[in-house]
Amino acid sequence: MIMLWKWKKGEENYYEEIFNELEKNKVDYLLIGGLAVALYGIPRVTGDLDLMLNMEPQNLEKFIKVMKKMGFKPKAPVNPEDLADAKKREDWIKTKNMKVFSFQHPNNSYVLIDVMIDNPLNYQEAAEDKKLISCWGTKIYLIPKKLLIKMKKLAGRQQDLSDIEALLKSEEE
Repeated sequence: MIMLWKWKKGEENYYEEIFNELEKNKVDYLLIGGLAVALYGIPRVTGDLDLMLNMEPQNLEKFIKVMKKMGFKPKAPVNPEDLADAKKREDWIKTKNMKVFSFQHPNNSYVLIDVMIDNPLNYQEAAEDKKLISCWGTKIYLIPKKLLIKMKKLAGRQQDLSDIEALLKSEEE
């Protein structure tokens, strides 16, 4: 089960619109988190969208452009362009223990896009084995299942442990 948030802009689901824009703007990303678990076939309800981005400045600039075009704003009171500044990201990680940079839609506070900034994995290595799926009429790039499990082990929250159990069980079937 995949929970699709809707907003009033023609009642399309925001996942479809976001993934279409990411594809159209050639943003280099991997889907991680609850939606990735769901797209691997595990019944999972989630409202946010978790992404691992290639942190090269030009890729981040394309991503920020997409967020602005769609009306998303940083949840924290910072300039969205700050995401592309490696020194600022490093400062947030060290001084604020920040793990993700969140973008929020101004008309629906439940519509969040979380970008992993304190990444325990190497993006290029993860992207080598990415899984390409077609969903909602667009391409979606998933983190490889084994690395999704690794990320969830590192996070260690109860939901992550439940996700790991379900992902491993699905491999047995």
